[in-house]
Amino acid sequence: MAKKKAAPRPSRNPPGNDTSPEGRKADTPDRKEYEYTPEEKYYRLKTKAVDDLVGATAENSPPVSADELRKYRSGPHVNLSDWVKAILLKVWFAGAICYFFVWGLSTFTLNQWDHMVIIGVALGAVTNLLTNNVYRFIAKKPGAYDRWMMVTSKKLLFLPLDLVYALALVFCVLMTYNTVNAAAAALTGTEGTVLGVEPILFGVFTTAWDLLFLGAKRMLLKIVSDAREKVRGA
Repeated sequence: MAKKKAAPRPSRNPPGNDTSPEGRKADTPDRKEYEYTPEEKYYRLKTKAVDDLVGATAENSPPVSADELRKYRSGPHVNLSDWVKAILLKVWFAGAICYFFVWGLSTFTLNQWDHMVIIGVALGAVTNLLTNNVYRFIAKKPGAYDRWMMVTSKKLLFLPLDLVYALALVFCVLMTYNTVNAAAAALTGTEGTVLGVEPILFGVFTTAWDLLFLGAKRMLLKIVSDAREKVRGA
């Protein structure tokens, strides 16, 4: 005796939401639209919204103001300008170099020029490997912090340029300390160190000389660019 064929089990998914091949075939345009309950509407997968989110790019996304984006950022809502961040980072890293390589090596008897070379090499390596990479990380768009770097290339091949530049900065800073102490001794008529080397002031002096050289670099590049434009226009 032949077995009676079992009736197919009804689908758990309501019409219009069945993702199986059979369900897709059954969803024909002439079929009566299924009315979802409030619970079903809440849990129904919004496939179009998911597709829009996955395929979102800067070109097909609507513009959003900075104030609107700031509402959804985590952490303290402290809005610092780019130039403030750049200067604070320069002062902080230079102060750290002073702490570890000026104060840290104070127990060793070193020649002044040898000590200056050690500080300069450390400052150049930190600038190339840490400071510049932090600038690139926090930049809102590529190249936004290039104006605060003397050497903008990411290649490790340009590390010697940062070392030479850092040596020049340390030399200028040490000459600043010597000049201030010599002037103070001449005015007061006493000998001795009036202005000692400490991290905060060392960072301020290093950053001041750095900004001076960066300003000279931008001015020189502008002069060269204007000269090229005049030559092309002639």
